[in-house]
Amino acid sequence: MIRVQFKKSQPLKTQKRLRNRARIRKKIFGTTKIPRLSVFRSGRHIYGQVIDDTKGVTLDSCSSLNIKEVKGSALEKAKKVGELIAEKALARKIKQAVFDRGGYIYHGRVKALAEGAREKGLKI
Repeated sequence: MIRVQFKKSQPLKTQKRLRNRARIRKKIFGTTKIPRLSVFRSGRHIYGQVIDDTKGVTLDSCSSLNIKEVKGSALEKAKKVGELIAEKALARKIKQAVFDRGGYIYHGRVKALAEGAREKGLKI
Protein backbone atom coordinates (compact mmCIF):
# COMPACT_ATOMS: atom_id res chain seq x y z
CA MET A 1 0.00 0.00 0.00
CA ILE A 2 1.27 3.45 -0.87
CA ARG A 3 0.97 6.02 1.84
CA VAL A 4 0.63 9.64 0.79
CA GLN A 5 2.37 12.24 2.89
CA PHE A 6 1.95 15.91 2.15
CA LYS A 7 4.18 18.84 2.91
CA LYS A 8 2.47 21.91 4.30
CA SER A 9 3.85 24.00 1.45
CA GLN A 10 2.39 21.79 -1.33
CA PRO A 11 -0.47 23.31 -3.29
CA LEU A 12 -3.88 21.69 -3.12
CA LYS A 13 -3.66 20.68 -6.80
CA THR A 14 -0.48 18.68 -6.10
CA GLN A 15 -2.06 17.01 -3.08
CA LYS A 16 -5.04 15.91 -5.17
CA ARG A 17 -2.75 14.51 -7.86
CA LEU A 18 -0.76 12.54 -5.31
CA ARG A 19 -3.97 11.15 -3.81
CA ASN A 20 -5.13 10.08 -7.28
CA ARG A 21 -1.71 8.58 -7.98
CA ALA A 22 -1.86 6.47 -4.82
CA ARG A 23 -5.34 5.23 -5.75
CA ILE A 24 -4.17 4.30 -9.25
CA ARG A 25 -1.02 2.55 -7.99
CA LYS A 26 -3.10 0.23 -5.80
CA LYS A 27 -4.54 -1.27 -8.99
CA ILE A 28 -1.60 -1.04 -11.43
CA PHE A 29 1.37 -3.38 -11.07
CA GLY A 30 4.09 -4.12 -13.61
CA THR A 31 5.63 -7.55 -14.00
CA THR A 32 8.66 -8.81 -15.90
CA LYS A 33 6.60 -9.71 -18.98
CA ILE A 34 4.23 -6.74 -18.81
CA PRO A 35 6.01 -3.83 -17.07
CA ARG A 36 4.52 -0.51 -16.06
CA LEU A 37 4.98 2.58 -18.25
CA SER A 38 5.07 5.43 -15.76
CA VAL A 39 4.72 9.11 -16.70
CA PHE A 40 5.93 12.17 -14.81
CA ARG A 41 5.12 15.63 -16.09
CA SER A 42 6.85 18.75 -14.88
CA GLY A 43 6.28 22.31 -15.99
CA ARG A 44 8.75 22.09 -18.87
CA HIS A 45 9.52 18.43 -19.45
CA ILE A 46 7.92 15.00 -19.54
CA TYR A 47 9.51 11.75 -18.42
CA GLY A 48 8.64 8.12 -19.14
CA GLN A 49 9.92 4.98 -17.42
CA VAL A 50 9.36 1.29 -18.02
CA ILE A 51 9.37 -0.32 -14.57
CA ASP A 52 9.37 -3.92 -13.35
CA ASP A 53 7.60 -3.74 -9.97
CA THR A 54 8.35 -7.32 -8.98
CA LYS A 55 12.08 -6.53 -8.81
CA GLY A 56 11.68 -2.80 -8.22
CA VAL A 57 13.87 -1.98 -11.21
CA THR A 58 13.59 0.66 -13.92
CA LEU A 59 14.21 -1.12 -17.21
CA ASP A 60 14.26 1.89 -19.54
CA SER A 61 13.69 5.60 -19.28
CA CYS A 62 13.46 8.59 -21.58
CA SER A 63 12.63 12.25 -21.19
CA SER A 64 12.21 15.39 -23.22
CA LEU A 65 15.62 16.44 -21.90
CA ASN A 66 17.17 13.75 -24.15
CA ILE A 67 15.50 15.10 -27.28
CA LYS A 68 17.49 17.79 -29.08
CA GLU A 69 16.30 17.33 -32.67
CA VAL A 70 12.62 18.09 -32.05
CA LYS A 71 11.91 21.79 -32.15
CA GLY A 72 8.28 22.52 -31.54
CA SER A 73 5.50 22.27 -29.04
CA ALA A 74 5.48 20.29 -25.84
CA LEU A 75 2.96 17.89 -27.42
CA GLU A 76 5.40 17.02 -30.21
CA LYS A 77 8.18 16.43 -27.70
CA ALA A 78 5.90 14.24 -25.54
CA LYS A 79 4.96 12.16 -28.58
CA LYS A 80 8.65 11.73 -29.45
CA VAL A 81 9.39 10.62 -25.86
CA GLY A 82 6.65 7.99 -26.20
CA GLU A 83 8.14 6.78 -29.47
CA LEU A 84 11.64 6.55 -27.99
CA ILE A 85 10.49 4.68 -24.88
CA ALA A 86 8.58 2.24 -27.09
CA GLU A 87 11.66 1.64 -29.25
CA LYS A 88 13.75 0.95 -26.15
CA ALA A 89 11.11 -1.42 -24.77
CA LEU A 90 10.76 -3.27 -28.06
CA ALA A 91 14.55 -3.65 -28.19
CA ARG A 92 14.27 -5.47 -24.84
CA LYS A 93 11.51 -7.64 -26.38
CA ILE A 94 8.80 -5.99 -24.28
CA LYS A 95 5.70 -5.81 -26.46
CA GLN A 96 3.09 -4.82 -23.89
CA ALA A 97 3.00 -2.45 -20.92
CA VAL A 98 0.54 -1.20 -18.32
CA PHE A 99 0.09 2.57 -18.56
CA ASP A 100 0.49 4.52 -15.32
CA ARG A 101 -0.59 8.11 -15.89
CA GLY A 102 0.74 9.15 -12.49
CA GLY A 103 -2.43 10.85 -11.30
CA TYR A 104 -2.52 13.21 -14.27
CA ILE A 105 -5.58 13.56 -16.48
CA TYR A 106 -5.27 11.52 -19.69
CA HIS A 107 -5.11 14.61 -21.86
CA GLY A 108 -2.50 16.73 -23.59
CA ARG A 109 1.11 15.70 -23.07
CA VAL A 110 0.26 12.50 -21.17
CA LYS A 111 -2.04 11.39 -23.98
CA ALA A 112 0.57 12.33 -26.62
CA LEU A 113 3.19 10.18 -24.88
CA ALA A 114 0.83 7.18 -24.81
CA GLU A 115 -0.15 7.63 -28.45
CA GLY A 116 3.50 7.91 -29.51
CA ALA A 117 4.28 4.64 -27.74
CA ARG A 118 1.29 2.94 -29.38
CA GLU A 119 2.30 4.15 -32.85
CA LYS A 120 5.72 2.50 -32.49
CA GLY A 121 4.10 -0.84 -31.64
CA LEU A 122 3.94 -0.96 -27.83
CA LYS A 123 0.58 -2.32 -26.66
CA ILE A 124 -0.83 -0.32 -23.78
